[in-house]
Amino acid sequence: MLDRRRFLLSSAAVAAAAGVPFSVSATETQSQSTGDSPLPAKDLYERDPEAYWSELRKQFLIPSDEVYLNNGTVGSSPRPVLRAIVDSYQKTEQMAQDDPEDYPIWGYASWNEYRDPLAAFVGATRDEIAIVRNATEANNYIANGLDMKAGDEVLMSDQEHPGGEQPWLLRAKRYGVVVKKYQIPVPPKSPADILNRVSDAITPRTRIIFTSHISTVTGVVQPVKEIAALARSKGILSAFDGAHVAGMMPLNVHDIGCDMYTSSPHKWLQSPKGTGFFYIRPEVQERVWNTIATEGWEEPRLKAERYQRIGSSNVPMLAGLRASIELANTIGMDRIERRHRQLADRMLAEMTKRGAESWTSPDPSMRCGIVTVNVPPLKRIDMEHWMWQQKKIRIRGGEPSKLRLSTPYYLLPSDMDRFLASFDEFKRSHA
Repeated sequence: MLDRRRFLLSSAAVAAAAGVPFSVSATETQSQSTGDSPLPAKDLYERDPEAYWSELRKQFLIPSDEVYLNNGTVGSSPRPVLRAIVDSYQKTEQMAQDDPEDYPIWGYASWNEYRDPLAAFVGATRDEIAIVRNATEANNYIANGLDMKAGDEVLMSDQEHPGGEQPWLLRAKRYGVVVKKYQIPVPPKSPADILNRVSDAITPRTRIIFTSHISTVTGVVQPVKEIAALARSKGILSAFDGAHVAGMMPLNVHDIGCDMYTSSPHKWLQSPKGTGFFYIRPEVQERVWNTIATEGWEEPRLKAERYQRIGSSNVPMLAGLRASIELANTIGMDRIERRHRQLADRMLAEMTKRGAESWTSPDPSMRCGIVTVNVPPLKRIDMEHWMWQQKKIRIRGGEPSKLRLSTPYYLLPSDMDRFLASFDEFKRSHA
């Protein structure tokens, strides 16, 4: 017969193998191995800011000997988020819901207990928000749902993520919609440097401007409020891919004034993977067809909720999404944004001091938590493998020599120093 400790260990192993989270609080072994710790005291930030961020670093399961500089691809969900997911699994899988018609798939629910805090976090209302799986899914709603005919144009930047660009390329190949692009300078010197290019690229056939709020390629923060105003003045729809924005800086979609906005909070908000949102202005909702149809797709009274009805869904992930919002609000988004900018400014200064060519804008308003530099003749892919295999440092970039370095708030000065010393070592040995 298994004793309690062996049972818990074997249960955790089975859960891990099945891809199911196992409670961090259920076993002493796991608690010891992950070093569970409370959130730092609220007044610690005023007394010692760096000690405050050091304490927050303990909320992440990333080992202390690893430096993680790739939030631009995916963030690490911290302990409060993981606990919320596990608690939700343990509650819902008991099949003890009060309503006999209620089940833990909830594919046709309003999810208001999750939509309300999300809507407040991004400056919207419940009826304007649909919870989806990621920005790519929401972007496909836009590209495939709008009534457009052959020859109609969508205008986007030349730095779009495949999840934003490819839905439109599919529409172009299938229906003859024209994908037109404006160039983002590398780097842009000012917001006008981008806005003028957008304006110049608009034609009488432009029906929608679809572009990234923060570019996945270089991390440039585009002047989306001005782009939205320009589009509105010409009777053109505006839609922004904000995959990098939620959790990196404060977001208010009403203030931006756009018609649609999409995001993947699993990056900078550290939300569970497979959670995203689709904001759609009420005046536009009747212009975007559901392209995933199940019960409720043609019920206008549901408003934005129609777009989240895709059948069975992973509700414990939504509990994790809500927990990630609560954590960001507890820390304070203004404080988080300030930390991101401080770390990025230091990273940019150190890399340019080392001879790197900056692709990050010299205008502070056009950068936040991502620094992009070009380091020829060094090869990005060689450096990426070397950094991980030799130094336990994760970076990301592009061919042949571009580095995209994310600076999340839990990055410590000692982590950055380790990366910079490792970069110097790689440069000496691979010059």
